[in-house]
Amino acid sequence: MKLFTFKRLFILGIIVAAVVCLVPTFFNTWPHKKIAMGLDLQGGMHLVLEVQNEKAVEAEMERTIHEIKIELRDAGIKHLGIVRQKDNTIKAILSGEENKKGFEKIISENFANLLIPSPTPTANEFSYIMSLPDAEMASIKKMATEQALETIRNRIDEFGVSEPDIRMQGDNRILLQLPGISDPDRAKDLIGKTAQLTFQIVDDDGNVASALKGTTPFGTEVLFQNKLDPSTGNVTKVPFLIKKEVLLDGSLLIDARIEFDQFQQPQIGIEFNRKGARLFDKITGANINKRLAIVLDKTVYSAPVIQDRIAGGKARITGRFTTEEAKDLAIALRAGSLPAPVNIIEERTVGPTLGADSVRMGLLSMVAGGIMIILFMVVYYKGSGIIADLALIVNIILIGGGLAAFGATLTLPGIAGIILTIGMAVDANVIIYERIREELRSGKTALAAVHAGFDKAALTIVDANVTTLIVAIVLFQFGTGPIKGFAVTLALGIVASLFTALVLSKSIFDFLLRHKKTSTLSI
Repeated sequence: MKLFTFKRLFILGIIVAAVVCLVPTFFNTWPHKKIAMGLDLQGGMHLVLEVQNEKAVEAEMERTIHEIKIELRDAGIKHLGIVRQKDNTIKAILSGEENKKGFEKIISENFANLLIPSPTPTANEFSYIMSLPDAEMASIKKMATEQALETIRNRIDEFGVSEPDIRMQGDNRILLQLPGISDPDRAKDLIGKTAQLTFQIVDDDGNVASALKGTTPFGTEVLFQNKLDPSTGNVTKVPFLIKKEVLLDGSLLIDARIEFDQFQQPQIGIEFNRKGARLFDKITGANINKRLAIVLDKTVYSAPVIQDRIAGGKARITGRFTTEEAKDLAIALRAGSLPAPVNIIEERTVGPTLGADSVRMGLLSMVAGGIMIILFMVVYYKGSGIIADLALIVNIILIGGGLAAFGATLTLPGIAGIILTIGMAVDANVIIYERIREELRSGKTALAAVHAGFDKAALTIVDANVTTLIVAIVLFQFGTGPIKGFAVTLALGIVASLFTALVLSKSIFDFLLRHKKTSTLSI
């Protein structure tokens, strides 16, 4: 009799592969992935964010207004005001028939997506109320949420969180589960940072004092810079009168990194793509001796005087950053700005101690259940019960190896899935063994009874397990966090149970009974 057949080598290969994948979870030096622990096992943060996607519609309407004004200015068409209203419609007022016709032509040719009812004439003035179609507004909101999801995912990846769970929840919510987070406040700041970087000219001709009192010149706004007094530690807000026109924004960035100046103070070095470099060159060349404000999230970080044209598309954002602040800001800029602000509407933090308790209790319940089943099988099925127990141990090894190999996350419900699988695996052996007993009673030899028992029980076992596997797949597809963790271990357990019950156990019986001609079997 051959000791190593193809079938036995195949079985041995699967078991060895599972062991190799599982070893790193217990020995840190082994070069392979560990089983990733979920939020409920290793602690971390659970956040639900609400994307203010209405702001994305507002931003789109503001961009449209800016573009309309440029088109009208280039065509020499005068208007009496174009503003966005609270309901996100655009109100435009024009005087004179000639301006009216020119305006309508430009809108029809370049802004065909806008809905424009007939104007309301008033004393040679024409008032237009323009809006976007409902479908387009819904599309902007959806895209804003999806873009926010990707931006946050990029930030979390660079932040260094292992196995984060980031997914859409409804139309404008994002669910985040961040296992192993040690600094929740820093993570929340990074996630919620809008990171809208703009370059705007400082209006040095305007009166800042008057603007602070409410008399803001047309086309300008008051923004502040936070100045830290190193001797006292006090922070004062320095006002700037900034022209609203955005000359360049962070969408053209290709890199943002932490650097250090000659005094070893951290700063952010930024670099634009080719288009951004050309614009930056043009902007600095056209505004020599003017101050260019670098504005991030409506806060002025610096406003240096442009001494000369700056080619190459590189700049620096200076400020009194800590190294950690500079690093997080660089991450936010690299990942891109959020298309709309996000609010944290639900927050839960699981401490590492609670997670460790969950692991201990979960493993304890699994071990206790496993020992009870092992003892039952040995007492009730004698020698054959030992084979079932061996298959059960291999089953657990295969599940662990599968979790590690596929990069799945083990959660507390996942441990429950493993415990359920242990019961299902033994159930398959019980069905097979009762069939074998029937065959032995009919007078067959031990080997013939084993073959007949496995053959007759196989279809029943496969049917029962495949239907459960379908349920596990549905749970994985449509479930969230913990439910998904349960589905993963359940699915892996079903596949492992079919393998150990129908392949491994039968192979062991074949090996032990190949030359046994009697009808006796320890079962």
